[in-house]
Amino acid sequence: MAGVAASALGRPVQAASPSGSLVDGSSGAGRTAAVGEVLVAKSSDGLRLSVRAYGDAGKREILLVHGLGQSRLSWARQIDVLAERFRVVAYDLRGHGDSDRPASVEAYTEGPRWADDLHAVGVAAGLRRPVLVGWSLGGLIVGHYLAKYGDGRVAGVNLVDAVTKLSPELLGSVSVGFAGDLASSDLSVRSNAIVMFLSACFARAPPEAELRQMLVYNGMVPRELQEGIGRISSNGVDEAFAIPPRMLVTYGGRDALTRPEMSNRVLALNSRATLSLYPNSGHAPFYEEADRFNAELAAFAAA
Repeated sequence: MAGVAASALGRPVQAASPSGSLVDGSSGAGRTAAVGEVLVAKSSDGLRLSVRAYGDAGKREILLVHGLGQSRLSWARQIDVLAERFRVVAYDLRGHGDSDRPASVEAYTEGPRWADDLHAVGVAAGLRRPVLVGWSLGGLIVGHYLAKYGDGRVAGVNLVDAVTKLSPELLGSVSVGFAGDLASSDLSVRSNAIVMFLSACFARAPPEAELRQMLVYNGMVPRELQEGIGRISSNGVDEAFAIPPRMLVTYGGRDALTRPEMSNRVLALNSRATLSLYPNSGHAPFYEEADRFNAELAAFAAA
C-alpha cells in the first residue's frame, strides 16, 4: 500500500466532480454525489465548521462523522446513494478539510468540545433525530456527544471501526507506532507517517486517483491536532455507549488500526447493540464494501 501511495504521486490526477467525489468508472467511484446544500456551523469556541446537506429535509436523517485525517469527502460512496431516501449530512471535523484549523494543541484536547461541534452541526442543518454514524475517531466523538447531550435527539448509532476508548491495548500496533510520527515537527517524518497511516486504512488499495485525493486532505490536518488527539479523555464514554436503544457496530476483520476488542467491547457495554462483521475489509468497510454498507445503514436508519 505504501508503494501504491508513493507511485500515485507520479501520475496525473483524475478530475473530480463538484462534490469532490471522483468519477473514474470503478466500482462505487462512478457515482457522482450531488453538490448538496452548503452550510456553516459555529462551534462553541467560535470556529467555522464546513457542512454539506443532501436529500429532502423531510426525510429520515443520517449524520456522518469521519475519522482522523479524513474529511466529509470520505463518504462519497455513501452520499449519492443514501440521499435518495434520507436527509444526509456530512461535515469536516475541526482541523480537517474546509473547517477552521486552529494552531493550538488545546483546541483539540477536550472531548466535550468535539461533542459541541457535532451538536452545532445538527442545529445548523436543522436535524430533528438523526442516526449518528461515527467512523474511527468519529466514534469517540459520538460517544462524547452522547455523554454530554444524551440520546433524546438521536434515532440510532452506527459505530464503524470506531475508536471507543483511547487505549494502546485496543489499538493496532500500527496505530500506536504512528502516533508520535504524525505529530512530529520534522516534515519528512510527518509526511511519511501520513502516507503510511492512510495506506493502513485499507485492506485493498483504492484506485490511485482516489488515493491521491485522500492524501491531499489527510495532509491538510495541522500538526497541533495530531498532538492534541492523544490527550482526549475517554471518561464517561463507556457509560454513554450504554444509552442508545438502537446501535449497530460495523467492523472490518482486516483492520490494522484497531483491534477487534475495540468494537466488540461495545456489545458488552450495550446489550441491544448488534455486530456486523466485514471479514474482507480493513479500517474502512464503508469504502471497501460500499454496496453492502449502504444497504445495511439504510435498513438500520429506516427501521
